Order: sequence, then structure tokens, then C-alpha cells
Amino acid sequence: MAVRDKSNGEVERVGVYVDGFNLYYGLRELGRRRLLWLDLRSMVLRILRSHQRLVALRYFTAAIRNDPPAIARQEVYLAAVQSIGVEVVLGRYQEQLVRCRACGQTRRTYAEKQSDVALGTAMVSDAATGKVDVVMLVSADSDMCAAIHAIRRLDLERGTKTRVVTVFPPRRRSESLRQVSDAWFPLGDAVIRQSQLPDILHAPDGTVYHRPPYWN
Repeated sequence: MAVRDKSNGEVERVGVYVDGFNLYYGLRELGRRRLLWLDLRSMVLRILRSHQRLVALRYFTAAIRNDPPAIARQEVYLAAVQSIGVEVVLGRYQEQLVRCRACGQTRRTYAEKQSDVALGTAMVSDAATGKVDVVMLVSADSDMCAAIHAIRRLDLERGTKTRVVTVFPPRRRSESLRQVSDAWFPLGDAVIRQSQLPDILHAPDGTVYHRPPYWN
């Protein structure tokens, strides 16, 4: 249930900013791969209130590397959600060499970069330009507090009020985000189950997307 909700009943323009990896790993922890074929637009429309209007829906992630089956699944999913009006913003993976303290061996690993910066920048930019009245963040990453503080400073300077609502992915929570948000609530399992893309999605341009068999 949302807390500290300050809505006054007027029509609010809502921008939704989805932390793709935070949401993905939350869905994985539910233990059902089928739920990964998530209809982001349907999900958001289910949690908006009657006086709110969706004006932006952005999904921030990074392209997977060195795992061909996973790459193929991600490409299909991103194309599918883009076909229904979701803006996909891609960061990147940066190669890193990690040395094992126990054995001294070095292994190659990859760290996701730029997505969180892009997400925070988009939130602040949309608030600064007056595009949105409400920033809805789907994440439990406490690093996003910095962007929320920047929005608060903008509002203070301009005498405006941008409401910040944080939606926590499954099995995830951040006390820091909860404290700086005007409202917060967990993304419920029922909403996720009810917000799935059809197994065969026919896009407006005629392209057909199939749920990856691994996600059945």
C-alpha cells in the first residue's frame, strides 16, 4: 500500500522510469521465468490512478554480452516492448578483470554501466522541463536518491512540487528511497501475472514477436 500520498485529485502527468535490471532480478526471484515476458505498459496502466495520465514510459537496461541465447531473448523482448510504445534506453557492459584473493587467478567479468546515470538524468530532465507532474521510479536502487534530491532542489528553486512515487520490484526494498519519496509501494505479484504480453504479439507495423520458449 502506498504511504505519504499527497495527491490532490487533479489530473497528473506521470513519467515512469524502469530500472530494467533491478526489475529483472526481482522477477527472477519469484521463481517463474514465464513472468519475464512482462507487458510494461499494461503493468503501469494497472497501477496508475484514475486522475493520472501516462506521458512517458522509459525502460533502462544494457545489452547482454557473451551469452547468445540470453542475447536473443533480450533482443526479442526489447523489440516487443518498443512496439507497444515503451522507450528503451541502453547502457553498456564494461569489461573488468577481477583477481581472486584466495588463489590469485584473474578472471574476466562485466559490469553494467550508464543505465543508472541515464535513468537519473531522465527523471531530473523531465521534471526540470515541466514534462511531468509525477516521477514514478520502478527500482529499489538507493543510488537513485541522488536524482530525487536533485528534483527536490529544482522544486525548491522554482517553487514547484514534483511528486516522486517509488515502486519496489518483487523481493526488493530500499529504506533510503522510501524516505525520500512522496509515496511508495511494492509491485504486487497479481499485477505482474495480469500484465503479460500475449505469447504471440502482433505489433502495429505487422511484425510478430514470440515469447522465448525458455520463458514458458
